[in-house]
Amino acid sequence: MIEIVLLLVLLISIVTDIYSRKILNVVTIPAILVGLIYYTVHSGLNGLWFSFSGFILGLVLLLIPFLFGGMGAGDVKLMAAIGALMGTVFVFHTFLFTALIGGVISIFILLRRMNIKQVIAHMYMTFIVFRGKTKEVHVSTEQKYKFSFPYGIAIVLGAFIAYIWGVIS
Repeated sequence: MIEIVLLLVLLISIVTDIYSRKILNVVTIPAILVGLIYYTVHSGLNGLWFSFSGFILGLVLLLIPFLFGGMGAGDVKLMAAIGALMGTVFVFHTFLFTALIGGVISIFILLRRMNIKQVIAHMYMTFIVFRGKTKEVHVSTEQKYKFSFPYGIAIVLGAFIAYIWGVIS
């Protein structure tokens, strides 16, 4: 039953993120509540802890990228919903697969939209920023969308791979 809820949340989220670049609260918040209620009813306080700890881990994993403007709040809430529905181990595996998929997609976008000199300069700027030596960089909204993508795609694919990984393991 909970896997069906997860599947619906993932499918709705990927569609809305692709078409409107939004992951809707009307999808993620009820999913979080369903996870918390489902596990509490089925397993009592242990179930509540299972779901709540998955929710918290999912929230925390994407909080720092969100605070730095690297993703939207909907992405964070989607990962939190995945955690509430499937627990800490699943959400952590989802996070790892999401990071790999997101990295591959990002490299593909960079290579496709820039020449190699621009890619190296962009990677250097990213390295400088993450080392704490931030330089003021002005990026227009048009430039931001040129190199961004709906991160919900990576999250959904990461969750699908985590699910398949768990089934075959």
